[in-house]
Amino acid sequence: MHVIPDFLCNAGGVTVSYFEMVQNLSMYCWTTEEVYSRLAAKMSAAYHTVLDASRNFAVNMRQAAYVVVVDRVVEAMRLRGWV
Repeated sequence: MHVIPDFLCNAGGVTVSYFEMVQNLSMYCWTTEEVYSRLAAKMSAAYHTVLDASRNFAVNMRQAAYVVVVDRVVEAMRLRGWV
């Protein structure tokens, strides 16, 4: 059975909130179609990143999502010179 982690499939609302912030900061308004298009691209990319990690590390999708997020946190820390 293929199960998508809850925090991956529920991320759409947070992503659209980020889009609202970007629009407010740039004083621009996207159309509904633009928002949905950008959301679909972000969510598809996130899904495929987790799916690839699941296959590469032979773990379930939830574990793969943790692999992806921990890797991103470590990379951010590295870029800041913390590690």
